[in-house]
Parts: sequence; structure tokens; C-alpha cells
Amino acid sequence: MLVATMVVGASALAGCAESGGSGSSGGEGVDAGASKADYQKAFADIDPITLLTQTPAPKGSVTGLPQEEYYKAVEDWSGGKIKFDISYSNAVAEPVEADDALNDGRLDIGSVLPIYDPSEYPANATLIEGGFISDQSAINGVLSSNAWPNQVAFDSDEIMKEFDEHGLVPLVPVYNSGANALFCSKPRTDLAALKGTSVGSGGQAQSAQVKALGGSPSSIPYTELYESLQRGVVDCTVSSPTVAVLGGFVDSAPNVTVDPAAGFALAPGALVFSKTTWEGLPLVAQQLLWDRLDIFVKANIESKIFVNNAAMAEAVAKAGGQIAPFDEDARTVLQDENDKLLAGLAESDAFSDGEAFVTAMQDANTAWQEKVAGFGLDDVSYADFGTWWAENKDSVDMSAYTTAVTEDILAAHRPS
Repeated sequence: MLVATMVVGASALAGCAESGGSGSSGGEGVDAGASKADYQKAFADIDPITLLTQTPAPKGSVTGLPQEEYYKAVEDWSGGKIKFDISYSNAVAEPVEADDALNDGRLDIGSVLPIYDPSEYPANATLIEGGFISDQSAINGVLSSNAWPNQVAFDSDEIMKEFDEHGLVPLVPVYNSGANALFCSKPRTDLAALKGTSVGSGGQAQSAQVKALGGSPSSIPYTELYESLQRGVVDCTVSSPTVAVLGGFVDSAPNVTVDPAAGFALAPGALVFSKTTWEGLPLVAQQLLWDRLDIFVKANIESKIFVNNAAMAEAVAKAGGQIAPFDEDARTVLQDENDKLLAGLAESDAFSDGEAFVTAMQDANTAWQEKVAGFGLDDVSYADFGTWWAENKDSVDMSAYTTAVTEDILAAHRPS
């Protein structure tokens, strides 16, 4: 795969990565499983490296913590030899422009959203739009839906080639912010209530799902959802709890419909590196950035999704809203539409064999649902999640999950 076969150039650090001297790229690496002391020893003769990045939220915000915690761990394990120059709240580039910023030197590492430009990323878009096949539950669904798409992405030549052609090295090809829900100003759980509703949505699959439910889809960037809902430009939006909490629009749309058995397509991001910068890094730096992805994976779920799901439940209760699944008529319609969408994805021109790709998605999804079910985390409803989190947040053990993601997905692509 792309990262597993990366050949490190002999030039000095490229792009915005700063090196104090020449001859610092390439070099010796360390074995997988190396300790912090091993890494710090290996970095002893490495010149300082500064990497430009940004997070999607203000400093210290829950939504930006996965990246902040990851960067802090890399700095620590490198003995301070790798530093991150962090801009907050997408100050360098809006999400739709992040890939350009990674290519023109404004960023070295950051998040991109391929679903925002499906014509440029058709293979990625196919995988992303198929995310509705995931279990949509509040705990096990969150875990499995943040695992299986990465397995599929790394195993797909078309997806890896797409990143490469855009000058990007994927570290975590797909990470989501939790299941998407329907946030509305009024309760809308059945077809009668959904008919004619104006709904903010993103991507072709979400728009098709909204239409099937009788709504009218409207493309609105997540940065504009607060104003759109507050002013009644739209009645509802399809968003994750993380986006709802970050955007602060739960007060305007406190009636949440989320159904574990009938999901909306997601709009996940990818944590990626500028290929130019990556190829100039010393091997040991590449390996450290790879080995500490476990911090990002864990924090994305525990520090962000779970915390935001609980915050959403609290905000809904405070606003006098409700969190409920679809009524049977709407659930059936959405499930039928999802079956049609899946059949359409099998005909994607982005893959040499679209049917085989969809089968790979389904197989990976099933396998990870079964694997996650063995980790001993009992699911609860979204309505009860806030109470569950308050009682269990200090005892939740993510180690089995992060170990599985590291060993079963990331390890095979570690730079060497």
C-alpha cells in the first residue's frame, strides 16, 4: 500500500516541515512496539521538525481534542523534536479547501472532507456514502463505524491512488463524528410529519434519503447551519451530535431522530499528510506519527463522540426536545432507499469491480460489528446516553478496541 511502500527521499525536509540541517531525511527507524524511551533515543540526533496544522474548533474544545491529544503525544514521544504549529477553528483553510492547503504549503497535516468534492474523490465518496450500512447505535455502532471503513480504504487500490494523485498520504482515511441524526425544530419521526420538510443535507446519498422520506434537501455547509436553523431557512438538518454541539444549534433544533436500524449516510473526514512533507521526513518521524495514531483513534471516540453525544442529550433535555427513533413507516422507507443506494454504489465507475467493492464493505462491516460486540460495552439508547456516560465515563476501557484497530488495520501499513 501507499504508506507501507513509501520510499523516503534523500533531500532535506520539504514543504513547511522545518529542519535545522541537511541529511535528516531517511535514516534508521525503530521496531514496532518501541517504547517512549526508545523513540526519544532515536530522535537524539534528529534536527527539530515543525509541522503546520489546524483543528476544526477552538483550542481545548471537545471537537478538536482528537487532534490536540495526538499532536501532544507525538511531541512528547519525540522528546520535543517534533513540534506542531496549530491554528484553531479552521483558521488556515475551510474544510473544502484543506486539500489545497496541504498541497500549497499552508498545512503539513490536517483533516480533509472528500465527500465535499465527490467528482475529485469518487472512490472515497463511494465508500463514504455507503456508511449507512453501519450499525448506528450509540456505543458499538460508533466503534465499528470508525473501524471497518479504514480497513476497506487501505485495501482499495482505487482509494489509495486517489489520495496519492491529490498529493495526500492518508493516516486515518475515514473517521466520523458519530451517527448522523435528523435535528428538527419540531418532532418529525413519521412520514406525515416529514412530508415537505426542508432539510439541510450533504452528499448525494443523504439528499436521496431525505427525498425518500418526503423532505426537500438543501446543501448547507455545517458552518452555516446555526443561522439557517435559527432563521427557519431549513426545518431540519442531517448532522452528527458533534456537529450539532459544535455548531450550537440544538436549541433551534432540539427534536432529534436517530435510529440504530436505519441510518443516514455520513460525512466523515480523513486525517492526512502532505505527500511532499511526508516524503521528506526522517523514517523514525514517519513511524512515530504512525504509531501514535492509537491516541487519535481513541480520542475521536472517547474524548469527542461520546462526550458530544452526552452533551447533545443534555442540550435536548434543556431545550424541551426529544431523542427518538423513526416510526415504522419512515424506518421502512429509509431502509428501502438504503437498499437502492447500495445497489447504485455497486455500479460506481470509480472501481474496476463495484460489486466486489460493495461486498468488501459489507463483509468488513459485519466482521467489525462482531468483533466490537466482544469488547464488553453494552449499548444504550441515545436518549439514555447522557446518564450512562455520567455514570461510566471514568470506567470505560477502550484498550481492546484501539489494540484491534492498530493490529488489524494500521500495523500492515506502518512505514518501514
